[in-house]
Amino acid sequence: MDNLKGMAWMTLAMLGFALADMFIKFASETLPVGQILAMFGLGGGLVFGIIAKAQGVRLISPVLLMPPVLIRNLSEMAATVGVVTAIALIPFSTFSAIIQANPLLVTLGAALFLGEPVGWRRWTAIVIGLIGVLIIIRPGLEGFNANVWFAVMGVIFLSARDLATRPVPKTISTAQLSAYSMAAIVPAGLGVLAFTGGAAWPEPVIWGAMAGAIVMGLVAYFSITQAMRVGEISVVTPFRYTRLIFALLIAVLIFDERPDLWTLVGAGIVIATGLYSFAREARVAKAG
Repeated sequence: MDNLKGMAWMTLAMLGFALADMFIKFASETLPVGQILAMFGLGGGLVFGIIAKAQGVRLISPVLLMPPVLIRNLSEMAATVGVVTAIALIPFSTFSAIIQANPLLVTLGAALFLGEPVGWRRWTAIVIGLIGVLIIIRPGLEGFNANVWFAVMGVIFLSARDLATRPVPKTISTAQLSAYSMAAIVPAGLGVLAFTGGAAWPEPVIWGAMAGAIVMGLVAYFSITQAMRVGEISVVTPFRYTRLIFALLIAVLIFDERPDLWTLVGAGIVIATGLYSFAREARVAKAG
């Protein structure tokens, strides 16, 4: 294991995700969410499909009907609808802070649905982390933006996708799984577009933004896979939180946002509890 390379790959992956979100935010200024979803899914599906075919994978296969793959694809559809809608409608910094709850929700889901043992310390960390999310959202208080629930929807279904990935046999390649999940986004986007309308032919700069989102998404997918393969999971996983650092820099420097104190406090709580949960899991695994 080469943990230094693993940390570098994970950091690059988080930069890729933050930049992909930034390009989607740009595109959402002129394109409806449904069209962005369809274009992103089509572009990503084509690229991953080509990679899978180059690996000798048969894309139309019984793998598509495996329950974990079906659940993963449905979760990817719902997650991407929530994520892209949230990026379009709420401040970039708020979305990026809420999405940091993903590792905590994966731990919660693994305990509830996969039977993984979680001690009282990590349960406490999960509860406190979710309180941190509520501090970011501040439901019912002045200035509350109901569109933040799209970000909550996104992070819940991202966690469901991650959980559904675990039972998928290792013989199914990352490119094949990614091609399926990206292709699943296309009908979701077309469905949203049929409901909202507003499709338009993108200007050249928006084509560039969508191309940037797809390329950065591919870089992120590849990098996170490399990180998990070359480094110890307990070492490289905490570097997921570098995504918030990149996102806050983008929010301030590109979108001229000024995250308020409570957003930063809530994000700090989510990150602190997530890091504690990772550390505790690694300690328990080492002792075992």
